[in-house]
Amino acid sequence: MDTIETNQSLLQAVEKSEKKQVLELLNEGLDVSLTDETGRSLLMLAVQQNDLSMVKTLLAFGADVNQRDNTQLTPFICAAANGFDEIVREILKTGTADLALVNRFGGTALLPSSEKGYLKTVQLCLTAGVPVNHVNRLGWSALLEAVILGNNGFLYQDVIRELVQHQADSTQVDATGKNTRDYAREAGHDELITILDKQEVLEESFTKIRSYLRHDELTKALKVLKTLDQTNLTVLYYLGYTYQRAKDYPKALEYYKKGWSKDEQFAFYVGNSYRMMGATEQALQVYDQAIATDQSFFYRYHKSNFLRELGRHEEAVQLMDNLLADYPERVDFYFHKANSLRSLNRHQEAIQAMERAVQIDPENPLFSEHLAQSLQLVKN
Repeated sequence: MDTIETNQSLLQAVEKSEKKQVLELLNEGLDVSLTDETGRSLLMLAVQQNDLSMVKTLLAFGADVNQRDNTQLTPFICAAANGFDEIVREILKTGTADLALVNRFGGTALLPSSEKGYLKTVQLCLTAGVPVNHVNRLGWSALLEAVILGNNGFLYQDVIRELVQHQADSTQVDATGKNTRDYAREAGHDELITILDKQEVLEESFTKIRSYLRHDELTKALKVLKTLDQTNLTVLYYLGYTYQRAKDYPKALEYYKKGWSKDEQFAFYVGNSYRMMGATEQALQVYDQAIATDQSFFYRYHKSNFLRELGRHEEAVQLMDNLLADYPERVDFYFHKANSLRSLNRHQEAIQAMERAVQIDPENPLFSEHLAQSLQLVKN
C-alpha cells in the first residue's frame, strides 16, 4: 500500500471510529497531523463527530489542538462551538490549547459557546482563562452575543451570570454604539438588566443548585431539586438541565416538555436534548413547532445554526432569506447567508449578500475581505 493509500486509510479509520486500526497505523509511524483535502486534521474529524474516545486516542499521540483547517477553524474552537463539553474538557487537560486563538470570524472558543447557550462549555472556557472581553470581527463580545442572540430564558440568564461573574464588561459597545444594557432594554428583558447590573435578588436554593452544577455535582443538585415545587418553571428547567447533563435524555425531555406546555422557551431545551441524542429530525421538528408560534428571530436563527452544522446549507440559506425579510439591516445574517452560499458554490449570490453587508457596515473589514474572496472564487 503506497503512502497516499495508507494516509487515506487512516483518515477513513478515524471517520468510521475504527480505533484499533487507528492505533495500528499511528504506531506504525503515520503522522497524527495528517489532513484531508479540506485541511481537517484527524483530531478535527474526531471532534466533529463528537467521538470522545477517538479524541483521547489522538491526543495521546500528540495531536495538535490548535491545528487549523482551510476555514481557519481549530479542534478546540470547533468543540466549543458545538458544545461538546467532554471533548473541550479533554483538550483543556492537555494544557496546549491556545486560549486566545480565534476563528475566521475573530471569535475565541468562548464566543460561539455563549452565542448558542452552551453553558457548561462557557464555564469550562472561563475557568481555563479564555479572555472574557475579547471582541470578534462582528464587533461583539461573548456577553453581547449572549444578550443579542439569546432569548432571556433560564439558560441564557445562566450563561450571562457566568460571564458577569468573570468580569465581562457590560459597557462594551458594538459598531452601532449599543451595549448589552441597551439591547436588553430594547427587548424588554428587565431580568437581564438586573443580572448585568449585579442587582438581582438570588434565591438561596437556586444559587446552591447552580453551584452544584458548575462543579459537576449533579446528584447534589437533584437532591435539592427534588425538595422543591415541581410545577415551578425554574425547577422544571433545572431538573431537565441536570438530567441532560447526566445524559439521561428521556428524563430531561420529561421535565422540559412539562415546561414547554407552559412556556415557549422550553422548546429550545427540548430541541437541544434531541440534538444531543443524535435525533436530528426530531430536533428540527421542535424548532419548526416553535417557529410557528414565535415570530422573533430566535428559533429561526438557531435552527439555521444547526442546519449549517449539519451541512444542510440549502435549507440554511432559505431560513436566512426568511430572517432577512424581517430584519433587512442585520449584517450578521447576510454574513451567515454568504458563508452557506459559498459552501454551495453559489459564489455570485454570496457576492450579492456580502455587497449588502458592506453597504450597511462599510467600516468593517470582515465583510470587504469576504467579498473579495468571493469575487476571487468567481474569477477562478
